[in-house]
Amino acid sequence: MMISKTLLLLRRVARNLVARVVFGAVLAFAMAFLSPLFEPLLPDEWEIKIGPDAVIPILNILATTMLTVTTFSLSVMVQAYQAAASQATPRAYRLHLSDTTTHTVLAVFTGAFLYSLTALVMFRAGLYPDNAAVMILGVTVLVIVAIIVSILRWIEHLSTLGSMDDTLQMVDRQARDPLYNALRRPALGGLPVAPDAEIPEAAWPLPAPSSGYLQFINMEALHDALTKADASITLIVSPGAHVLKGAPLGWVLGDIEERTALSNCFTFGEIRTAEQDARFGVVVLNETAVRALSPGINDPGTAVDVVHRLARLFSEAEPPKAQPPQFPRIEAPALTATQLMEDGFEPLIRAGAGHPEVIGTVLDTLAKLEHAEWRDLAQAARRTRAYALHHAQESIEVKEDRDALARRV
Repeated sequence: MMISKTLLLLRRVARNLVARVVFGAVLAFAMAFLSPLFEPLLPDEWEIKIGPDAVIPILNILATTMLTVTTFSLSVMVQAYQAAASQATPRAYRLHLSDTTTHTVLAVFTGAFLYSLTALVMFRAGLYPDNAAVMILGVTVLVIVAIIVSILRWIEHLSTLGSMDDTLQMVDRQARDPLYNALRRPALGGLPVAPDAEIPEAAWPLPAPSSGYLQFINMEALHDALTKADASITLIVSPGAHVLKGAPLGWVLGDIEERTALSNCFTFGEIRTAEQDARFGVVVLNETAVRALSPGINDPGTAVDVVHRLARLFSEAEPPKAQPPQFPRIEAPALTATQLMEDGFEPLIRAGAGHPEVIGTVLDTLAKLEHAEWRDLAQAARRTRAYALHHAQESIEVKEDRDALARRV
């Protein structure tokens, strides 16, 4: 699915912790200030039975407990994310930061605290009318229900938050959509660059406006700008690449007066993100396996789990199909099976070559991938399997282990 830059920014805001907490705070203030306006809708006899004395103690309890719960939840979140970063990879920490369940729970806790505190101030300052207690009590009951639901979600979420299983599941889930989208729409919807393509002499380089990771290419806006100028571009970088300021992003054929209009179609940042980067999730899975094999952690079981996840991820990928390009004026590098094998298995092979249980699982997995429907993936798996066997024979000292691996071939 093609997304615009505006939708990209909205998605990032929706997955931002501060944005959700601010939204919860604004909603809390709105409920505290606007609730008395709905008082005329309630029966008059309710106003006689319920006064401020019935509401203020409840608000006091909410204000005290929600501040404590919010502080505790924040500390738990930070500890869980730090544990995930130390056990898996620092890139997993950034993926955890987009956990919407945690964001929503914290937004509810913070909003409940601000609502109860604001309502108390309004009561004590005499800013509420005398008959506002009924409506404030009704809104408070709704807030309590929201708190109860959030606590139940939080308890369930805490049972796995920050664990290795939770981290791997999150990385696996966030790796699928970018990878499968890249295979369904090769070259981001443009024309795939031929391996032997040559740059025309009349083409001029489009420089990068800043240094950093290429996070997003607004293909629709880029194609529109090229169409207006009757020009075309051959990109030499893909999302996920690290680019220095002034380095060429691609080569443009045609005269364009407003060259900044082309540069503005590229989004750069200090970190690598997964919106269009099909290789990022695979890299994070691989880094987790390599970290698990380090002497400080020594967890071959996690490495084996990652191998199985990579096998499922690659085996369920549909082969790229030739289709008319959506943006014919843009040539872009297409994702290859060799790149996936390099990102997913080669560092893991080098780190786990001395572990028979790990390298054996890798060999078995690659043997299965050799029968994949995607022919390029099958060929890449065959080459990677030979690479893995060579590393294993060089690294494993015990002859019986080497012979056992040889029998797997």
